[in-house]
Amino acid sequence: MEVDIHKIISSLTLHEKASLCSGLDFWHLKGIERLGIPSILVTDGPHGLRKQAGNADRAELTQSIPATCFPTASATASSWDRNLLYEIGRALGEESLQEDVAVILGPGANIKRSPLCGRNFEYISEDPYLTGELAASLINGVQSQGVGTSLKHFAVNNQERRRMTIDAIVDERTLREIYLAGFEQAIKKARPWTVMCAYNKINGRYCSESERLLTTILRDEWAYEGLVVTDWGACNDRVEGLKAGQDLEMPASNGLNDARIVEAVSSGALDEAVLNLAVERLLKLIFKAAENRKTGYRYDQPAHHALARRAAAESMVLLKNEDHILPLKKNAKIALIGAFARQPRYQGSGSSLINPARLDNAHDELAKVTTNFTYAAGYDLITDRPDEALIDEACAAARNADVAIVFAGLPAAYESEGFDREHLRMPESHNRLIQRVAETNPNIVVILSNGAPVEMPWISSVKGILEGYLGGQAGGGAAWDVMFGDVNPSGKLAETFPRNLEDTPAYKYFPSGPKTVEYRESIYVGYRYFDSARKAVLFPFGHGLSYTTFAYSDLNIARDQITDNDGLKVSLAIRNTGSVAGAEVVQLYVRDEAATIFRPEKELKGFDKVFLQPGEERRIEFTLDKRSFAYYNTGIAGWHVESGAFEILVGASSADIQARGRVWVESTQPAVRVPDLRPAAPIYYSLPSDKLEIDESAFRALYDYELPNNRRLPDEAFTINSTVSEVRRTFIGRQLYGRVRDSIRQTLGAGEDETVNKMADRMIEDLPLRNLVLFSNGQLSFELMHALLLMMNRKPIQGFFQLIATRLKKKRGAAE
Repeated sequence: MEVDIHKIISSLTLHEKASLCSGLDFWHLKGIERLGIPSILVTDGPHGLRKQAGNADRAELTQSIPATCFPTASATASSWDRNLLYEIGRALGEESLQEDVAVILGPGANIKRSPLCGRNFEYISEDPYLTGELAASLINGVQSQGVGTSLKHFAVNNQERRRMTIDAIVDERTLREIYLAGFEQAIKKARPWTVMCAYNKINGRYCSESERLLTTILRDEWAYEGLVVTDWGACNDRVEGLKAGQDLEMPASNGLNDARIVEAVSSGALDEAVLNLAVERLLKLIFKAAENRKTGYRYDQPAHHALARRAAAESMVLLKNEDHILPLKKNAKIALIGAFARQPRYQGSGSSLINPARLDNAHDELAKVTTNFTYAAGYDLITDRPDEALIDEACAAARNADVAIVFAGLPAAYESEGFDREHLRMPESHNRLIQRVAETNPNIVVILSNGAPVEMPWISSVKGILEGYLGGQAGGGAAWDVMFGDVNPSGKLAETFPRNLEDTPAYKYFPSGPKTVEYRESIYVGYRYFDSARKAVLFPFGHGLSYTTFAYSDLNIARDQITDNDGLKVSLAIRNTGSVAGAEVVQLYVRDEAATIFRPEKELKGFDKVFLQPGEERRIEFTLDKRSFAYYNTGIAGWHVESGAFEILVGASSADIQARGRVWVESTQPAVRVPDLRPAAPIYYSLPSDKLEIDESAFRALYDYELPNNRRLPDEAFTINSTVSEVRRTFIGRQLYGRVRDSIRQTLGAGEDETVNKMADRMIEDLPLRNLVLFSNGQLSFELMHALLLMMNRKPIQGFFQLIATRLKKKRGAAE
């Protein structure tokens, strides 16, 4: 059905236009019945459908309809499989069709700057190229079903601590090469229906009202034509947001910000043409979604569970396999140890919390294969303290077994949306158990359930380590598929596992605050840092073992010399030299041999996952372009290649290079000045091999602006963007906190859930006062909050009179 959107816009009143620019409630967009504009539903993702079962005026995290819980992004990223991500996306689209969901909120494309970020399980990688490729595949899969996606959180949302107010201070080159490149790639390759702007500021401007981010870069440079929606509660100034290119505020603001739009247009502060453009984008989304609705559609639930199991198995990473302890023999006597084997840790907490349609556990799935095993819990899920009686029981089981299989990792309360981790340690109860069992039986395999890297003090004592990440509802069965050899492991790490937290490049600068977080490590994120600094790691980026072996040969680089406008074909042969079928992820890296601007040791620029039978050989081809060799030049505000020699590196990980070649790339912009920061910031050219510490003068030279103040001044006034934790030092602030805490917990549906309550409490502390107004369901107004702010800022008389005026205004409004 053809819809004349411009005719509809001309028929809308100013109030109706403004109303369309915010949600109806937490999950629905507004419709206007008289003009045939339907209301559509959006829901959380991204590794399953979190459609709320209860009150749509709340974000009840524990109350949602059953849906397939696929492995989280940290797991599926380890598959390095574009086709698999597309299949998962298509399945998510099918489930959305059944539930009449127009847009699923995901995928998350934020870079894993630090392994401590509490939401890393929801993100893809430390590398922007891998992030962009896999995000695009998932988006294309979902949208093939006529369901939209929301690429998030745009941008530089790399921590949970103070995420709603923190100002990310990042230099322009780093912003472009690391933190925007994945978004750019996904947007250009997949055209998501919506992009979700993040809570935080970037270099002094909230993402939700940054015209440079939402219009200049997103729309003008990347030619994005879809809708920009705020993260839930990310809107700061609604009118400035509209001007910047923010189309939709979510969730509902109970008309508060709609009224501000009307007032701004009426006063001339906002051009109505700007509002009309936002409404046009909204209507395009709404009618596209309505057109693709499929009433009565039903997806194949068993098929989706089978896909979830296959995805979990393909995403598992075999980190260590000493003495070929895996695969297990089907007749082996097994000691199955670890409470996670019966009560699996299979997903993260927060807005992505899925109510699984079915949940397999490793204990019951093993019982379907063999009865020749004994089970011992090994640790108590309620406490981190080692329970010696449980450990003794586990050791007794291990003593009489051919092999001990220990399920361990991170409890839900260790990592979640809303708060960051404070260390990389597993609970002491898990570490102590593994060490004791290893002393009892040297044939021990550890299966990890965690959303991000962990330290492994017991690594030399175990023979096998299988990284399962958060494997979704079918992960329990998938683990045995891999361990018994029914599936040959083919996962590769999409992030570096450091030896300890202090080795990570952002260690000194994460999460920082209270006002700013400085990205002093610049482009040196993940393997870009570890490889450049020659620093040893636990497991490198791209690492993953197999039950077979592969040989790389016959690297061919089509030309010895090209210009930066030419494409370059690179090919090589890959052969399965083992006795079982398997898959290898062939990784291509590029290294600038001699650059004026500092460059990483190597950067991923291509990959392909190849499935091969024993003895089978296949030729793989990559095509490199200008961006494969370029850095971002701030002087020309664009991508530039410095003429010179580049090394082409192909291998099984960033640390396992199997083939090398060389090409000379001639710049077509020879007159462009290449920045040389060696005099002002030499550390970026020669990284220390111990701890990375960037002094302020070096970072200032890189940032090229004065660094903003990161501390609250002693007499600094509280504002509408002050956080609840900041105002708690005042009497009024403490009263606000007390009233808000229970309300937020109730809104999130926390109940007795320890992790959700912890998330709620951290969120409350970091919540700006403006959000208390917007989330209050009309109980608070901006006028009332300003009156309270006057009192908190030691102006009690002015505050008292404004409070009286606000109450009188409210009474007059009620009377009318």
